[in-house]
Amino acid sequence: MLWLYLHFPHLLLDHIHRSSGNSSALVIVEGSGQKVMQACPAARSLGVAVGMRLKTAISLAPDLGIIRADQQYESRVLEDQARWLYRYAAYIVLVPPDGLLAEVGSLQRLYGGLQAVWQTLEDVLHERQLTAWPGLGHTPQAARLIARNGKGECTSDKDTILRVLAAMPLLAAEFDQRTRTRLQRIGLTRLGEVFSLPPAELARRFSPDALKYIQKIQGTRPDPQSPWQPPQHFRQQADFVQDIEHSQGLLFPLQRILCELENELCWRQQDTDCLLLVLQHRQTEPTRLRIRTSGPEHRASTFLNLIGLRFEQEPLQAPVVSLYLTVKRFLDREAPGGQDLLGESQDTNEAWHTLMSRLQARLGDTALVQLTTRADHRPERAWSTTGVRRTHSGNARVTTSQVPPRPLWLLQGPHPLSEPPAAWFSGPERISGGWWDDQRVHRDYYIAQLNSGQLAWVFRDAQGGWFIHGWFG
Repeated sequence: MLWLYLHFPHLLLDHIHRSSGNSSALVIVEGSGQKVMQACPAARSLGVAVGMRLKTAISLAPDLGIIRADQQYESRVLEDQARWLYRYAAYIVLVPPDGLLAEVGSLQRLYGGLQAVWQTLEDVLHERQLTAWPGLGHTPQAARLIARNGKGECTSDKDTILRVLAAMPLLAAEFDQRTRTRLQRIGLTRLGEVFSLPPAELARRFSPDALKYIQKIQGTRPDPQSPWQPPQHFRQQADFVQDIEHSQGLLFPLQRILCELENELCWRQQDTDCLLLVLQHRQTEPTRLRIRTSGPEHRASTFLNLIGLRFEQEPLQAPVVSLYLTVKRFLDREAPGGQDLLGESQDTNEAWHTLMSRLQARLGDTALVQLTTRADHRPERAWSTTGVRRTHSGNARVTTSQVPPRPLWLLQGPHPLSEPPAAWFSGPERISGGWWDDQRVHRDYYIAQLNSGQLAWVFRDAQGGWFIHGWFG
């Protein structure tokens, strides 16, 4: 097997820079806030270094952005990277807090060689503005050491990989302090010298854990890895060094997140019709915005327009320190309809639902309704209103039953007819029903012209009375 390890030397900093869209100097400090754990290139150019006291770093860079380390936050960001890597490699292992391991030996035939796999990942990392040190090895531990020391090369030659490992100093091999001291006392300075020791000598001189570690690097001891599986939901977060006071400032990070969502939905071959956007504030409760569409959707531009309309209706109540977008509902994608073989004709059904989604975002989810039929022969009970929903054009069927003409204007209730109609055009059409809910009707309907010239839908009931129930145009 051939393993690829990606080491992210400052993953949180890259994530925050992508969220905020600026390249100002940033550092990650430990939980106590006294020491610098990570420094971005802009901070390092000002003299800030890892391990430096925070007070010293601030004296070098007065406008330094400071982020406190958070283990859960780091795990969530690392999982975000595993999500996109899963589109290119199926066997992925998370190595917290800053590493991903992927089996790539089986991908060479799919991509057309190891060089193509390597180049594909480099292109994606550049596109995502991520700094990563890759490393290849025939064991997970070998790939990890090569990557973490920045010695990665695009080669699967075992001898070359072993030479790179052999030249590593003991400190780079990441032995614990006690094991490293023992190795130095017997005159060993590089990992290759450790490999050359007989197994019996290694077992006699070192602890079982150190022996297992050396054997896993060499590949003489099994090192099974538990593959990571992507969660059945989408969640992306954006954190800001400076609070965002206006909703327009949220559109840039949201556009990036929504593009991630679009890529995720395209990869899944699915759509969604509900997004949950949560805005975090310092002093007040989070703002929760549920963005709904009139039907399945996947386009980032559509989601961004709907969120922009919601921002116009609901201005920010407090500055935003972070936000996250969650999608838990995934829908099977429909085949596009209304297009010819060249895809040049307009999909009017898609355009109609885009308009409905925008109107709902501006006016409210309950502001728009549509008429639907009900299984009842009585005209006043044969329809109802429901929320706007997408029409499945692929499943639409045209009914050809011989239903007599119906008026477009149906009155809320029958009105008594004061004088007989002037002319009769069709009828009678008998409608009898309602025995199941004690609202029985027995009517004979006609299309007739009244003395005023209006075309009406009239009926005579069981008692012989005449009524108007609707108007024709």
